[in-house]
Amino acid sequence: MTKIYPDSHVEIQGFMARHYDTVMNLISGGMYAKFIRSAVQAMHLQSGEYVLDLGCGTGRNACLMRPYLGDTGYLLGLDISDEMGEQFKKNCRQYDNVDFRNQRIDIPFEIGKEFDTVFMSFVLHGLPHEIRLNVLDNIYKNLKPGGRFCLLDFSEFKLKEMPALYRWLFTTFECKYAFDFVERDWEPVFKEKGFKKTGETFWFKNYVRLLTLQKTE
Repeated sequence: MTKIYPDSHVEIQGFMARHYDTVMNLISGGMYAKFIRSAVQAMHLQSGEYVLDLGCGTGRNACLMRPYLGDTGYLLGLDISDEMGEQFKKNCRQYDNVDFRNQRIDIPFEIGKEFDTVFMSFVLHGLPHEIRLNVLDNIYKNLKPGGRFCLLDFSEFKLKEMPALYRWLFTTFECKYAFDFVERDWEPVFKEKGFKKTGETFWFKNYVRLLTLQKTE
């Protein structure tokens, strides 16, 4: 599959796509798995919720969210990668109320049902800004009135203020779209798209956050 955005690092293919969870566990020394569990817990999901997981990847996050939703909830994961999709379906096969759809999230789409929560983990930062706005439109459209958008991603900070080692790691391994993402003032962007901030939780010296936003209109 040809990458849609060649400068992005969120379109994962090949070996990395087939072994994503294992690679992330190895390079983080197991820290990534513990962090994701903590982030899902911080979402405070409730039994019976309908959750839309955008850029759902291997289904690791979906499997962590599913116990909170119970048998009456529902989770739908969207991803453009067939390789990720196969892993998602394998990892979540024991759950009747967890589904996968091969779907681009950067172009208009409608699922046909409204969701209580939309979740996105480390995807938005890897897209050009004009495409991020399209994604936010899709999120708004598929949320029920008063629904939540839970964004797990980098927080807002100035690259030049990062410690030298952190700055080197970030600028070396992240795509160029992330540089703009972290230095942008997101509150007016979210407000224009119909969202207001209702909470945030930070990790890794405040460079990563779970931002919770509510659909306001």
